[in-house]
Amino acid sequence: MSRNISTGIDIGTYQVKVVVAEDVSENSGEKATPKIIGTGYAVSKGLRHGYILNQTDATRSLKSAIEQAEKSSGVKIKKTFLSIGGIGLGSVVLTGNTAISRADNEITELDLEKVVEVSQSEIPASFSLNRKIIHTVPIQYKIDGRNVLGRPNGMKGLKLEVKTLFINCLEHHLNDLIETVEEAGVEVEDVIAAPMAAALVTLSKTQKIAGCVLANIGSETVSIAVFENGIPISLEVFPIGSNDITNDIALGLKIPLEEAEEIKRGSVIGSTYPRKKLEEIIEARLSDIFDLIEAHLKKIGKNGLLPAGIVITGGGAGIENISELAKSILKLPAKVGSVSFSENSKGQIKDASWSVAYGLCILGLNGYESGSGLISNGNGGTRGGSTLIQRILEWIKQFLP
Repeated sequence: MSRNISTGIDIGTYQVKVVVAEDVSENSGEKATPKIIGTGYAVSKGLRHGYILNQTDATRSLKSAIEQAEKSSGVKIKKTFLSIGGIGLGSVVLTGNTAISRADNEITELDLEKVVEVSQSEIPASFSLNRKIIHTVPIQYKIDGRNVLGRPNGMKGLKLEVKTLFINCLEHHLNDLIETVEEAGVEVEDVIAAPMAAALVTLSKTQKIAGCVLANIGSETVSIAVFENGIPISLEVFPIGSNDITNDIALGLKIPLEEAEEIKRGSVIGSTYPRKKLEEIIEARLSDIFDLIEAHLKKIGKNGLLPAGIVITGGGAGIENISELAKSILKLPAKVGSVSFSENSKGQIKDASWSVAYGLCILGLNGYESGSGLISNGNGGTRGGSTLIQRILEWIKQFLP
């Protein structure tokens, strides 16, 4: 019997992480969390703010991580699901409408395809130039001006309207990432936005239905994904991260960067540095980060209106009292996220910084109907042949009983 195995690769600015997972539900007879059978990581080289500057260095780092994962899993990695993040990632929400095509006014799959295409045609040229759509998510359908709950096809009306979230990225960034993975001898099956992959294993279904924001504080970027009614409604990346906190500590205390990093991580015990000044430095930069998040929530009309609050992940999530500061600034419930890995998983996975790579594995094993709220536009390989109609149907299925 062939094993159902999936690989996820997360190429971050700080580290490259590779996770190999196996679906054990077939053996157990019930749905189970995929078992991690191998991991690998390496210090990232040749990247800045999430995009590749030196492909040779990036490929060397990736090969090192892949070799570790292959050795620990005993599996030769040939295909993978790849995440994309960095400041080139973004989103836009647009609406489109179309007249029902059939004479009896019944909505068909062709109408669903057409109305999404109409909304896509509304993307401004300034936003689409040099960019590629990687996910399309219909957020809300309307028939003759009235909201539709669940499946719209088969219903009747004169006009169909849709509000659609388009997640896109810089096309040359995407091409560089895929080329780097292929240079390492691995085929890319599909590309997924990093915040979406992380959300799959960090957020519960209840949190995504009630409404929440997932904030990943990386080394050079902060990415946020806003969820409501179980699906993503917005995504944004800011060019600021935990490295900025390290730089602030180094400048404020007049100490080397290496020492500042150790202080930020709490590895320096019995320090003679004034604690109050250190707290002020860290809180000032974190306040800048949460102010940016608050401004984005205001922009989309969700500030103070997400019952499940903010969930913080990434390397910067370990900073002391970060959730209290987030709660104070955003006026929302706040917590540091965690990931529940399978108990029998193997590998050095101890924190949520592995959530992106692990989420990629789950998407690889379960597909997009697994609760991600995503529809892939097929940028990597095997999924590229699926039609828009099929992707829309996959999205609709998650709401059916």
